[in-house]
This record gives sequence, C-alpha cells and structure tokens, in this order.
Amino acid sequence: MSHKNAEEQFMSLGLKLPPPPSPKGVYKPCLVDGKYLYLSGHGPVKDDQSLIVGRIGKELDIEEGKLAARQVALTMLATIREHIGSLNKVRRVIKVLGMVNCTPDFERHPYVINGCSELFAAVWGEENGIGVRSAVGFGSLPDNIPVEIEAIFELL
Repeated sequence: MSHKNAEEQFMSLGLKLPPPPSPKGVYKPCLVDGKYLYLSGHGPVKDDQSLIVGRIGKELDIEEGKLAARQVALTMLATIREHIGSLNKVRRVIKVLGMVNCTPDFERHPYVINGCSELFAAVWGEENGIGVRSAVGFGSLPDNIPVEIEAIFELL
C-alpha cells in the first residue's frame, strides 16, 4: 500500500474546504514562528461563509456539536492551505484547544472536540494527526458559535 500525503488523504475523504475566514478582530488567523504554525481560534464556517450557530445542550445536540467541530477543523485546514500553500507542509499536530459553547450541565466536551481531532488524524495519520489537547466548556462564544478551536502545528 502506498503512503498518501496529507493533501491526498484529504481528497480521499470527499470533504470540501469552506472559504478561509477573515479576522473579526485585531489578530492574525495564523502565524509561523520557526518550525511552528499557530492558528488563532476558528469557528465553524460553512461553504456560503455563514457560521453554524447555537449552544450545545440547547439549540444543538451532541452529534450536531461534533459535526460543528469537524466544520471548524475544515475551516482551519482552509486557513492552513491559504497561508502556507499545502497541508503537506505540516509535519504534525502539536496541540489543540477546543472550546465548547454549552449549557452548564453539559459534560461531554471531549466527545464534541473529537469531531476536529478525528479529521486531523484522518488527514495526517494517527501518529502525526493527534497531539495534546484540551476540551473545555464555555458559557458563550463569539456570534453564538457552538465550537471554537485553536491549534499549534509543527511544520516540515
């Protein structure tokens, strides 16, 4: 079996990248420092540039939350591709911070953020696509998005 690179792996998933978002504040979407790529917090941007919105445990259920986290991951991949040209330039995922907009009684934040982590593992493989991670709940997020995720990657 031949080894597929990250771009080939992504294509084989049959998913589509949304347009990379423009900053909604005073920050850079991503920053390269030496061999590290830092991504600012991203939300779930859809193909039409609108956002998935709603609080998990209220307007959205856990499965919709997990799909929103996958959409955030796709949005992050769009930013990576726009700023450094190719997913193949990423060696591995270092760290993911997943923030979940949820009701106070919601306790399954890691399950929701798996929507992002599973996609990264599918693109870069189990060894390089899974890094360290935190998944935490928030009382609100910008524009009432269900999930915001930031990450650090090592570049080739």
